[in-house]
Amino acid sequence: MRKKKPARKPKSVRTQKRNKPKKPQPKKAAQRAKKPQPAKPLRLVKPSKAEHPEKEKRPSAHDLVFSPGDFVVYPTHGVGRVLVIEMRVIAEQKLQLYVISFERDRMTLRVPIGKVDSAGLRKLSTRKMMETALVTLKGRARVKRTMWSRRAQEYEAKINSGDPISIAEVVRDLHRNVGQPDQSFSERQIYEAARDRLACELAAVERTDVDAATEKLEGLLAAA
Repeated sequence: MRKKKPARKPKSVRTQKRNKPKKPQPKKAAQRAKKPQPAKPLRLVKPSKAEHPEKEKRPSAHDLVFSPGDFVVYPTHGVGRVLVIEMRVIAEQKLQLYVISFERDRMTLRVPIGKVDSAGLRKLSTRKMMETALVTLKGRARVKRTMWSRRAQEYEAKINSGDPISIAEVVRDLHRNVGQPDQSFSERQIYEAARDRLACELAAVERTDVDAATEKLEGLLAAA
């Protein structure tokens, strides 16, 4: 005869509660009433300068470095004179420009007021700086023993820097007194360019003519 299996004991109430599926509880966020948030204040958007080029701020009198009639020095052209400050529309923008005349080169140049620093445009040297340049002329020539092509590039870089002391160094190094070997054609060209550039600024500083300033430079060179 088969043995009867013992009857299973009924699950306890605690076990039944464990196996009982839990009811989904509503989220706390859903139960809470949403508080009305205050509306954000509207921001006023200012129109850009590109949309209204005519309303751009013009440079004030304090921003203007030079005035009509002032002598200025442009690195690659030397001494010039400001004729007028004019207004022009370029690429739909209004620009104020310095109109500079270079009488020696018979040339007129226009430089935007905002580009004065990057262009290297500057005022005339002070008398103290010009005196330092004249003292440099009396010094001993310092000629490097390198190829002339390299020295010529260095001399031209000094001339185009617009620094009167650097230009005086070129004049001093390329000057030839009596009894010294003659200059080559290219040496003579660079020498005259440096001498004329220095003489123009010296004449503007001392308020004399260029010929008198040139004679003064040559006299200092001969006496050195």
